[in-house]
Amino acid sequence: MAIAQPIVNIAEICSRKGVNQFILSPGSRSAPLTLALVRHPQIQTRIVSDERSAAFIALGMAQQSRQTIGLVCTSGTAVLNYAPAVTEAFYQHIPLLILTADRPAEWIEQLDGQTIRQREVYGKHIKASYELPVDYSHADAVWYTERILNEAINLTQEYPPGPVHINVPLREPLYPAAGEEMVFDRQVKIIQPFSQEYILTPQQWLDIREMWEDYENKLILAGQYHYDAELLQVLKQIQSEMEIPVVGDIISNLHTLPETIRHQDIFLMQPDKEILEELRPELLITFGNSVISKNIKLYLRKYKPQVHWHIQPAGYIADPFQTLTHTIPVQPLYFFKTLFEDLDYQNFLSQEEPETASVYHASWQKQNKEAAKKMYSVFRNAPFSEFEAVSEVMDQLPENSLLHLANSMTVRYANFVGLASHQTVEVFANRGTSGIDGCNGTALGAALQTDKLVTLITGDMAFLYDRNSFWHNFLPANLRIVVLNNHGGGIFRLLDGPKGQPEMEEYFETRQRLLAANAAQEYGLTYFFCTTKLDLQKHLQAFFDSTGGAKLLEVETSPEINAEVYAQFKALIRQEQK
Repeated sequence: MAIAQPIVNIAEICSRKGVNQFILSPGSRSAPLTLALVRHPQIQTRIVSDERSAAFIALGMAQQSRQTIGLVCTSGTAVLNYAPAVTEAFYQHIPLLILTADRPAEWIEQLDGQTIRQREVYGKHIKASYELPVDYSHADAVWYTERILNEAINLTQEYPPGPVHINVPLREPLYPAAGEEMVFDRQVKIIQPFSQEYILTPQQWLDIREMWEDYENKLILAGQYHYDAELLQVLKQIQSEMEIPVVGDIISNLHTLPETIRHQDIFLMQPDKEILEELRPELLITFGNSVISKNIKLYLRKYKPQVHWHIQPAGYIADPFQTLTHTIPVQPLYFFKTLFEDLDYQNFLSQEEPETASVYHASWQKQNKEAAKKMYSVFRNAPFSEFEAVSEVMDQLPENSLLHLANSMTVRYANFVGLASHQTVEVFANRGTSGIDGCNGTALGAALQTDKLVTLITGDMAFLYDRNSFWHNFLPANLRIVVLNNHGGGIFRLLDGPKGQPEMEEYFETRQRLLAANAAQEYGLTYFFCTTKLDLQKHLQAFFDSTGGAKLLEVETSPEINAEVYAQFKALIRQEQK
């Protein structure tokens, strides 16, 4: 065969181990990998010319499905174009298998075309990097290749999940002879891992219960986390029966709990030290990845708890509040379920009723409700702005749908607004590194993995930056895109540092005059345009209708008015509370 059998068998091993979807980018050096994957009957492939967009689409697919998605590209700078998405996947714990074609080692640094230093090219932003042999004439090379494929795929899902890179040097010929068939070897080596259990010993649970009982004011805070119905049920019991406040950013997916504190990013701005001291936890329990709210980070760094537990099965230790005292190496569901059952059982044995009417719980609830009232009072009394546009769109999101939030001000507005407890909407955002690159591609990738409606709310800069994510032939009909167009990076008008600089508009905001209409026409999205609240409300019903294919709704706003409304909002919140 012109193409070595171990290269052909990469497709077979991937398929047998559940990596059945690949995003490919065109190229000649990667032809053996491309042909093997395309011709495998159990593997679905899609082609995306721009490697940066391809990688973010794969990230969105993996983010939604929580399954490993594969990527294949040719050699050279194509490999580097994967880097932003690989880095996001690394910090967000998204499983990707990256296969990069390369030239044989002897041709590196020899002025040959499309040749760079690809071995370990992603540095420290990857779970692991491997390189396959170029010569398969010895049986050990075949064995090594099959073992490495198994190890790499297993590692993408081993906690914490993440991206794994395999560099594949390929020697010519790169294409099979005319009429030559590829045969997939069913006898390839498959190594399946047993799932790892993260549990605590009885003594550890005893220590946890003793510490739990030492503190009255307890607070649960969730960072970015996937929707988990069973975890929500347990936290609901803890909220209602133990009256412990549960705080969650919009990306924590805890909004369906009726008593979730969701406006903390608003009320923690206030200057009232007495109220802020009243909210100070004695025991803080956290889980999930990063939080959006800068205000809660600043608050907890100043009003520190006595004890801070972070629930995390494995991985590096992150201490964003500078308060961490204990890491508990288990899954959040196991921890909260076992904790609740244990405490409930202890109450039963002692014939004690759970404590009720918690003053601490009531304080958090009071601040949460007052913050929401203040925010909506700003909308009632101010001109239409992108802030209110986000609120209107989120209020009309279809039930049982997905919401993707682009970075910069979009995700911050959404976090201020929050979702109501009746809204069965799952929320996603690229908060691993929080860049604006790839937001289109990530949402589009998610839409490929579900029949649910997927709504992306994004700004004009993030949308325009990632237009190539629509440059292919499989635009999903269930995708909805809301573009907040203030003709520049409006966030810089809202930040105290840049907004006072004479260079702000040209060098930070980078004003631009484009509308999204041309992009919508080029890529075949049904287009809606509005500049007023009334227009927006009129368009939303048709925009969210499940028929008619992919749609784009552009909301054009004034950057000056946006800044004015946001300033009014902050001023109202920061007034001394009576």
